Amino acid sequence: MTSTEKKEGSSSTPNRKVSCTASFDALWFCYSPVHQMQQYYRVGVLDNCSRQWKAMVDCLMLKTKSSSHVQEVLETQEKLKLKSHIWTFRTPEEASYYWNELYGHLDEPE
Repeated sequence: MTSTEKKEGSSSTPNRKVSCTASFDALWFCYSPVHQMQQYYRVGVLDNCSRQWKAMVDCLMLKTKSSSHVQEVLETQEKLKLKSHIWTFRTPEEASYYWNELYGHLDEPE
């Protein structure tokens, strides 16, 4: 076992491999007539698929990097995904409070 294998094995997070399959599938679907017609109907223009191309190129470039750099990038991407979440997570107590604030009047008898 080499010293780099020992370092990678002793890490608290498991080493993940980069797979570009999802990026390729998204790029392939972007050029499908279904997606293009949905975009044309919703936005009024066809999608040039630049976002999917960027994701595919980024994934392929990531495959050429060292495993430690890959782990850093993947962790950063996960953190960004968590920050950009659209929902507000609440505890059951918070959810109950806000529910009663908004809809508590419906429980009162008329």
